[in-house]
Amino acid sequence: MRYEKGHKELTRRRIIETAAARFRKDGIEAVGLADLMAEAGLTHGGFYSHFSSKEDLVKAAIEEAAVVSAGRFKERIEEGGLENWIRSYLRTGHRDHPEKGCVVAALASELARHPQATRKGFSEKLAKVLKAVESHLPANMTPAVKKKTAVGIFATLVGAIQMARAVDDAQVSDEILEAGIASALALAQIKNKAS
Repeated sequence: MRYEKGHKELTRRRIIETAAARFRKDGIEAVGLADLMAEAGLTHGGFYSHFSSKEDLVKAAIEEAAVVSAGRFKERIEEGGLENWIRSYLRTGHRDHPEKGCVVAALASELARHPQATRKGFSEKLAKVLKAVESHLPANMTPAVKKKTAVGIFATLVGAIQMARAVDDAQVSDEILEAGIASALALAQIKNKAS
């Protein structure tokens, strides 16, 4: 059976997009290839015509998720600056839908146990996020302070979203998100309008 030109690339894209969402939602180890391929509307046997291993797919899925997140970061910044991005990151929609959210918050602890090559790609994406945050910090900060502050802001956001997802009390979860917003805004030297 002959396929149209571009079919293989479209199929690969579908697998990557499905994996990026499923890995963030359920974790890398919890997602089997047979189930993943079925969710993408494909047979398990076709996987190896697109990827050499599950780890190869993990790297591609991280790249996909990072590209989407970078686009959202840019949109949020354009809509309302760093404060808008911080508030958007710690919103209930992000908490409740990890499959659509930040790959760092969803997978960092799991990726720490993956091979160096996978962690290297993840580290490169993380460095880009931190640089982007740095570029929106107050001009009166020195480059060294901006770098530390960007790390502090992003670590605050990631930790807050992870904690908010983990607790079993909706009110406590919401309070964690609000505390994370207040802390990140303070680090960024942005006056919290909600206080």
